[in-house]
Amino acid sequence: MEINNLEKNMNNNLDTNLVNEKTQKNFLETTLGKTINTAIDIGIRAILPNFVEDQVIQIKDNLLQYGLKDGITKTIDDAIDIGKSAIGIMTGNFENVSQMQTAIQSGGLIDGLSSLLDIAVDKVNQSGIINNTIAKTLKQGKNIILNNVETNIEKNFNKQYQSIENANKAINNWKNCFEERNFEGMKKEYLKIEKQINNIAPIEKTINDIKTIQILHNLIKNKGQDFNLKQEEWELVEKLK
Repeated sequence: MEINNLEKNMNNNLDTNLVNEKTQKNFLETTLGKTINTAIDIGIRAILPNFVEDQVIQIKDNLLQYGLKDGITKTIDDAIDIGKSAIGIMTGNFENVSQMQTAIQSGGLIDGLSSLLDIAVDKVNQSGIINNTIAKTLKQGKNIILNNVETNIEKNFNKQYQSIENANKAINNWKNCFEERNFEGMKKEYLKIEKQINNIAPIEKTINDIKTIQILHNLIKNKGQDFNLKQEEWELVEKLK
């Protein structure tokens, strides 16, 4: 199978688009959005311990409906943009997870969420869905939500560091097995790489290495584990160096 056909027909979980600012922002929106959503859920339960599950869900859903959902996405985007400027990334992509974490920490995400929660609570209160007592309790206890957000974001970034480390280790091991023409070893490392695909942030170098490995691995596999590559196939190998 030729390389062009292989690239078109590869069935994997990795987005074949080039890594750009949009893909990185979408990743952070999704990852941080889930973290914030979970923190709100846990926080409301802690702030209103006598409320039953359905009541907690209703309050959370109304907060989301009255501006919190769209506000979270905008707050994350603003934090990314401000954070990028603060660490000197005026244009272009994050080069590593550490830059992502520093940008979020520098971008005022927590302060933005604090104001956003106040606004959402006021809107839900004014609509008559919750009374003044509940609104006041939610505002007074919002630090519980914000503390959960900070803690969970840190945990998520720690997982990212580990996932990237695991992916890069498997990538290097795959390269070594390729040099040794050890296809069984390549298969073992390839499975490890695939396991990390959905867990890692879209960092350009790592993603590009994975794409090239996927193409080469499937190429050799489809050739009956034949390592006698053509010139255009060796050009792919050069991309991994």
